[in-house]
Amino acid sequence: MKEILKKFDELLKEKNIKSYLITYKPNVYYLSKFKSSNAYVLFLEGEFFFFTDSRYIEGAKEKVKHMEVINIEGAFTEFISTFLKAKNVDSIYVDKSISYSFYEELSKHVKVYFEKDPTFLLRKVKSKEEINTMLEGVRKSDVVYKRLLDFVKPGMSEKELRDFIICEFLKEKAQKESFDSIIATGKNSAVPHHETSFDKIEPNKPLLVDMGLMWEHYATDFTRTFHIGKPEDEFLKVYDIVKDAHLFAIEKAIGGNSLKDVDLAAREYIESKGYGDYFTHSTGHGVGLEIHEEPRVYKTSTDIIEEGFVFTIEPGIYLPKRFGVRLENIVYIENGLPHVMSSIPLDLVIL
Repeated sequence: MKEILKKFDELLKEKNIKSYLITYKPNVYYLSKFKSSNAYVLFLEGEFFFFTDSRYIEGAKEKVKHMEVINIEGAFTEFISTFLKAKNVDSIYVDKSISYSFYEELSKHVKVYFEKDPTFLLRKVKSKEEINTMLEGVRKSDVVYKRLLDFVKPGMSEKELRDFIICEFLKEKAQKESFDSIIATGKNSAVPHHETSFDKIEPNKPLLVDMGLMWEHYATDFTRTFHIGKPEDEFLKVYDIVKDAHLFAIEKAIGGNSLKDVDLAAREYIESKGYGDYFTHSTGHGVGLEIHEEPRVYKTSTDIIEEGFVFTIEPGIYLPKRFGVRLENIVYIENGLPHVMSSIPLDLVIL
């Protein structure tokens, strides 16, 4: 933790910022390693303070040893303003993600300036410990997916499959889903973010499963499209195109390359096969404390791939009212090379 706080300090010193209030909950957790629904971190000229209320204060005092822990009394905006004045501080920087009401209340007491929270930049590069935690989560997700393949039968509803996934996640001691699992049968699979419904799993149709869990506060994200019964020829063709696009994208996920290169490897291949109009989203996104975080893997990205980057690769083709195919893995960059977290093959499964 000392190294993270040192980097945070250095990033603000570069901009001559001496006081910063971190309010975004995932960032508060990242810096403090303590989970609270009401917590803030204050950076003040090289020092860090952790604020939470009476519901959490004893736990925070026990676990947060790298910051001074302070109990919030009354309304936080008034409390922090009094605290800052006692420190002879009359202004504070915050991220634009704060609500207007919070800004309005805080600005009654101190001058408020906006600067992007440097924690977002720090979170883009994962430590070995973070990657190992995510690998543990992915292994649990893989186990659940294998059980799902044994469980699924035509006539079940999409909702039944999602309920099964949730129960199995909990059996694996996951905290919860990292997002609402997407179970999409037949033509529903052509909707990239289909809302899982009570529609019945159809025979001789594809089934798209997009699922993830939270393990030790870190998210996993995984998608496979498999087939119930005999697939049609175009499905087989599209599946192979998406699979190859996925592999081409991974080949470009090398330290020093741009994330733009990764996206275009998948996108241009799909376009070359005549399905460019049916790949309607980015090739991937960062994942960590949140299911979607920086960096974004898209054709306009300017991010250069660094050691410790963790992101998804998930090209897809979606033919309206017919079917869709998406294949997704999380990759992490180690020694300049991409490593796939999941052990589930990309080969088509036909049940």
